[in-house]
Amino acid sequence: MKFKLTVTTLLIATLAGCSSTSNLPIDASKTTQYSKSHALVGQASWYGKPFHGRLTASGEKYNMRSYTAAHKTLPFGTIVRATNTANNKSVDVKINDRGPFVKGRVIDLSQKSFQQIASTNQGIVPIKIEILDDSNTFRYKH
Repeated sequence: MKFKLTVTTLLIATLAGCSSTSNLPIDASKTTQYSKSHALVGQASWYGKPFHGRLTASGEKYNMRSYTAAHKTLPFGTIVRATNTANNKSVDVKINDRGPFVKGRVIDLSQKSFQQIASTNQGIVPIKIEILDDSNTFRYKH
């Protein structure tokens, strides 16, 4: 009986972890606080092949084909929507690195992420950042 209860509990916990998160939750108080203290408007750039496979500041390996980004101050794990204000295209990315370290730039997108909102030939684009989910933030991965 105790075994069945344990298995049932584990099954329920596993299924709950697999639930869909298509509409990401917003913690209004934390998000509002972040939006007041972090640069969320400026220019976006991208980084690719030279960094592919290297460790990011969060401890994760950088993958130029995943939807990730670098921001100077937002906590690792924060999900943001980056919108190119010149064409209104947007992409949702996870912050897992630090940067950019060039004046006026507020986010460095992975190559794949940047390609969703502009041509990599452009190099930089005007950007607006919205915080979508800051409920799974972390300091370092390792």
